[in-house]
Amino acid sequence: MIMEKGISSVEVLPSKSSQVTAVKVVVKEPETKQTQRGKRVGFVLVHAGAGYHSESKAKEYKHVCKRACQKAIEKLQAGALATDAVTAALIELEDSPFTNAGMGSNLNLLGEIECDASIMDGKSLNFGAVGALSGIKNPVSVANRLLCEGQKGKLSAGRIPPCFLVGEGAFRWAVDHGIPACPPGIMATRFSLAAFKRNKRKLELAEKVETDLIQLKKRRQSSEKGSRVMCRTCGRPSKASDGSRGGDQIELYSLENDSGTLDTVGAVVVDQEGNVAAAVSSGGLALKHPGRVGQAALYGCGCWAENTGAHTPYSTAVSTSGCGEHLVRTILARECSCALQTEDAHQALLETMQNKFIGSPFLANEDGVLGGVIVLRSCRCSAEPELSQEKPTLLVEFLWSHTTESMCVGYMSAQDGKAKTHISRLPPGAVAGQSVAIEGGVCRLESPES
Repeated sequence: MIMEKGISSVEVLPSKSSQVTAVKVVVKEPETKQTQRGKRVGFVLVHAGAGYHSESKAKEYKHVCKRACQKAIEKLQAGALATDAVTAALIELEDSPFTNAGMGSNLNLLGEIECDASIMDGKSLNFGAVGALSGIKNPVSVANRLLCEGQKGKLSAGRIPPCFLVGEGAFRWAVDHGIPACPPGIMATRFSLAAFKRNKRKLELAEKVETDLIQLKKRRQSSEKGSRVMCRTCGRPSKASDGSRGGDQIELYSLENDSGTLDTVGAVVVDQEGNVAAAVSSGGLALKHPGRVGQAALYGCGCWAENTGAHTPYSTAVSTSGCGEHLVRTILARECSCALQTEDAHQALLETMQNKFIGSPFLANEDGVLGGVIVLRSCRCSAEPELSQEKPTLLVEFLWSHTTESMCVGYMSAQDGKAKTHISRLPPGAVAGQSVAIEGGVCRLESPES
């Protein structure tokens, strides 16, 4: 196996919309190497979110992505299912205090942590998800357990097993199935608590300014009515004397997102048999309303995985990140998976991000459309077609794309000594929410010799 990041040149592409900038990455086709005897193969691609990743925290983001890749590869090398490998990667990402998932997630308006997570198995097409879940350290473990339990068939009395649970019901189901509860005090970190306090102060200030503005408008309306009263001395309309000026303007303070507020985490995996899996986990937006559920829990929005089939020549796996409401209204994970069935994966993903996301009619009233995806597609092929006895290899194409300022990713194969990481950023002059960056690479995974 050999893998190459493949960033050999970067150029700006013209697009159908003048507001969209697409970064094209030219990928060089790597040569194949002989796989070690008896060594299991597989590949993982993870992300620590699409949002803004400061240079000061770049080392921490990259480090957690490396650890997540290593956890997934360890599972694959041990012969675990693709779903177990992708879950292992997500647990590592959830446990990091620098990501907005699991521990250290954004706090809602009440100062509580409510998490969303989902997972999909490309082989069985089964799906498991939790939304607005509190009191569980690793929400993705509950989503994976829901997926596994659902594969066992119907419950007693012919009941259909759940695939998506929310709130208190999700918590009770998790505990009943042996997943330990986690005290709320442990879930919040000093980073998330500090961010909550800052955002609460900004919100209180914004609400006060808005209230003052409403009162000012009322006074102006009253003064305008009063100005119609005629002066007894000159017979002309009298002027308002409330001390306000018609040209006064009040600047409203809006809540600023911290670097982690859009950092939903996710991973995609392909195992030795070509089975794919995808997962995603998120703490949601800062100061969200209690009970809010984002794309990370919703079918076709947060993640998607589908093996090769009669109508799908490629196996695909997708995980999304960004503003949940934007991703939900465009069903982006499913859209990307469908687009990747065409021959040119890079062009297909670029057009999807342009036309189905930034240019989506469902988001026509949005000033900026914020999101990102990691995608993986694979197919069986022969390294040397002319040699009939040559064992087929697994060709894996992996890409990431985002409209946010940056996106942190990591990737690794089962034959690599360590994972590679990268923080992708929009090019200078590009506007977040109106521009698209896209990068990626290709690798071949040879079946091990017996």
